Amino acid sequence: MDDRHMQIGEVAARTELSLRTIRHYEETGLVIPSARSQGGFRLYTETDVARLMVIRRMKPLGFTLDQMRDLLDATDRLDAGEALDADRRDALLERVRDYRRTAADQIDKLRVQLARAEEFAATLESRLETATPTTRT
Repeated sequence: MDDRHMQIGEVAARTELSLRTIRHYEETGLVIPSARSQGGFRLYTETDVARLMVIRRMKPLGFTLDQMRDLLDATDRLDAGEALDADRRDALLERVRDYRRTAADQIDKLRVQLARAEEFAATLESRLETATPTTRT
């Protein structure tokens, strides 16, 4: 991947996460900046940005920080290129599959909530249309 380093402000703009949120993810060990500048500023790579995007996508689906950490650990191990025995590799892949199933379930629930919210908004719109006073001549 790209070796170019970015400061936290650029990463925040690219990920649409606040500086505070990115710092929080660092404090919890989810994303550690790849480097620090001579002045002590956090420096991130494309790999760090990709990791933050995974976290950002998991958050609205209700995943906890521990679940995010667990999934990232599994994908890191799979991506590391280290020799894994078949059982260990299968176990890691099963963890990822479990998260995929959980994500799909959460998406289904969000679709139901969105449909209900749209029905509610339509009900309000209908009520407003019928309540609009007629003008007198």
